[in-house]
Amino acid sequence: MASYDIVVLGGGPGGYVSAIRSAQLGNKTAIIDYDRLGGVCLNWGCIPTKALLRSAEILNYVKNSDQFGIKIPKFSIDFVHTIKRSRDVSQRLSKGIEFLMKKNKIKHIAGKGTFKSASEISVVNGNKKQKVEAKKIIIATGGRPKEFPGIQFDDNKIITSKEAMSLKTLPKKLIIIGAGAIGVEFAYFYNEYGSEVHLIEMMSNILPIEDEDVSKELEKNFEKSGIKIYKNSKVSKIQKLQRKVKVSIKKGSSSNTIEADMVLVAIGVTGNIEGIGLEEIGVESDKGSIVINKYNQTSIENIYAIGDVSGPPWLAHVASSQGHIAAEHASGHATHPIDYKNIPSCTYCQPQVASLGLNEFSAKELGHNIKVGRFDFKASGKALASGDPTGFVKIIFDEEYGELLGCHIIGHEATELIAELGIAKALETTWQEIAMTMHAHPTLSEAVMEAAQDAFGQSIHQ
Repeated sequence: MASYDIVVLGGGPGGYVSAIRSAQLGNKTAIIDYDRLGGVCLNWGCIPTKALLRSAEILNYVKNSDQFGIKIPKFSIDFVHTIKRSRDVSQRLSKGIEFLMKKNKIKHIAGKGTFKSASEISVVNGNKKQKVEAKKIIIATGGRPKEFPGIQFDDNKIITSKEAMSLKTLPKKLIIIGAGAIGVEFAYFYNEYGSEVHLIEMMSNILPIEDEDVSKELEKNFEKSGIKIYKNSKVSKIQKLQRKVKVSIKKGSSSNTIEADMVLVAIGVTGNIEGIGLEEIGVESDKGSIVINKYNQTSIENIYAIGDVSGPPWLAHVASSQGHIAAEHASGHATHPIDYKNIPSCTYCQPQVASLGLNEFSAKELGHNIKVGRFDFKASGKALASGDPTGFVKIIFDEEYGELLGCHIIGHEATELIAELGIAKALETTWQEIAMTMHAHPTLSEAVMEAAQDAFGQSIHQ
């Protein structure tokens, strides 16, 4: 039986980060994964979808090239090549993770791992079986899409995000159930490529966890682009027909049915905690997630859990940060727990959406007297020059001390701009420090400075 200091079960963005950090700290380390390294994020999620969305963004520029004085009278769309490029990007990065394993002398054990005890894992790969022993074990088995109650995915008419990013043909009509980040991103992509998209959300806004002003701005842009949105609408039934699929929806006392080529179910994520032996060894779970402390330790001291298995927020960068912390703590190294009030949330449709901290409603609900600053990109020289003046930066401060409580951005490169606010919040920066920090001109980031100034009545350009 092979013995290690630390074994990581799962090779996604949390798993491979924790393995590398463990090795850096001098531990004999192994990583167990039955699929390609990189997990869902690299192979079937974050990375390939961003490749697809980039293609959609370029397509939009081609369609609207006239505004830049460039006429493209004739162009064609190669949907198959778009999908292929997305897959190629993922494969290249997956090979990069394999290289990092070798570089850091981490043993990659291919197969499905199951706990036999708190320090022993059985690994099965086809007919091959082996046992692995470890002083510390980090669970990073990731997550999977939630199923619609009573309906099974068939990889054909009722699909998940995995199938949505590898279709052979473009659907003429697509229904998307769930208008969170995944649903919204695919709605943008398929609409841009010419599908008739119907987006269904049971809450009162699309991207319901975002600030209401941001959600409404995105809704306005989506409807302008032709996406049909159904809010406050619950799906009561999904029926597979001979060639189509029919979705029945209810909104209050009224009902409606929509037929389409396929349905993409994007109603959330659930952690992969089943079938790995957790019950047998007594790892505590609650509502489908493994219970952890601030250092990601489970109810069994030498076992840690990171990423989707530990519950929301189900984000790759959260998993990676948790992996870093778990590896350091398991190694006896000083580490700092995650500040869960300062986690950036990003949605990569166009316009992009990014946020962190409290939104306006939650800040008021918690009893803060707030100052809200806003700067619209239509007043930004860089945004206008670039042809992307949609959206705004909205920042929320505590009135008494000027403390940064939250930031919400919708617009071009919003997902890049949010990092500045993350650093600012981590350093407990006040509105004055953001407002008086010189930002280069012309840049989109000036909107952050102007929004901070606006909160206290000092904005110059609006």
